Order: sequence, then C-alpha cells, then structure tokens
Amino acid sequence: MIKEIEKTAEQKMNKTIAILKKELASLRAGRANPAMLDRITVEYYGVETPLNQMANISAPEPRVMLIQPWDTQAIGLIEKAILKSDLGINPSNDGKVIRLVIPQLTEERRKELVKLIKKMGEESKVAVRNTRRDANDSFKKLKKDGEITEDELKKAEDDMQKCTDRAVKEIDKIIEAKEKEIMEV
Repeated sequence: MIKEIEKTAEQKMNKTIAILKKELASLRAGRANPAMLDRITVEYYGVETPLNQMANISAPEPRVMLIQPWDTQAIGLIEKAILKSDLGINPSNDGKVIRLVIPQLTEERRKELVKLIKKMGEESKVAVRNTRRDANDSFKKLKKDGEITEDELKKAEDDMQKCTDRAVKEIDKIIEAKEKEIMEV
C-alpha cells in the first residue's frame, strides 16, 4: 500500500515538472523556438485548430521562424491568430509562408521574464509540496487504521521527503537554466 502511494506521488511530481518544462518552452526568450507557437489556435473552417496541426513550423535562423501552412488559403487566418496572441510579434507573409522575426529582448523585458519564470518555479514547488502533504496524509491514515506501524510511517514519510527534495532540486535546475538562457545577450 505504501509503495502505491509513493509511486502515485512521484508520478504527480514528475508531471508537475513536465508541465513546467512545457510552459517554459513556450516563453519567448529572444530566440526562435517553434514551441512558442504551441498555444496558438486558428479558427479554421469554424473549428479552433492548433497552429502546429495545420502548418510546418521551423526555425531556419536563430531569430526567424518560418510557418508553412499546408493549405495556403489559411495564411490570412494564421496571421490574424498570431496578431491576436500574446506573442507581440508582427508576422509577414509572401503568399506561401509566414515569417516571424523575433526581436531582441530589452533588459527590462528580460527582468520581467525572469520574475515570471521564478513565479512559475515557485508554483511548481508548491504543487510538489502539496503532493507530498497528500501522500503523508495517506500514510497517517494507514497508521491510524492500523495497517502500518509507527516505524513504517516514519520511513514512508522520510522517503517521500527525499522524493520531494529531488523534485524541488530538478525544478531549481530547470528555472536556473531558463533564467540563464533569457539573461544572455
């Protein structure tokens, strides 16, 4: 029973880390990264369609992204969706492809992004700690119901703390790497 609770908690913590990585990938860091467009949807024939499902997205240069729609009729719709998004980038098209030139980040914007990244990291740590708390509550319930001994409870809580520490350390590492990426000129 203890192993099941630990396994579930560890899976939740790993999922929290995966979500953080995905969110950070979509942040604009002054470099062209196709993941930046993952959140953009285009109204295509009356259906909200993710941009990456209707076009080939590539980054041929460090600060340029190329969007090649499979249906060239959709270029105007894609352009509108990009303009409506929170990216703050003006697309330019030549009738076949859309080019996005990623502007250099200002010092002020870099600092704002670092604050945002740290906030996202802190939220992820809170989620990990909540998972630990839930697991520990489950352990205490097992102890109360007489299914485990005091020693088993103590060991399970210690193991859960080690798992939590590993997850928090991983989050710190991810945040530090993203911060470094954003601050480099």
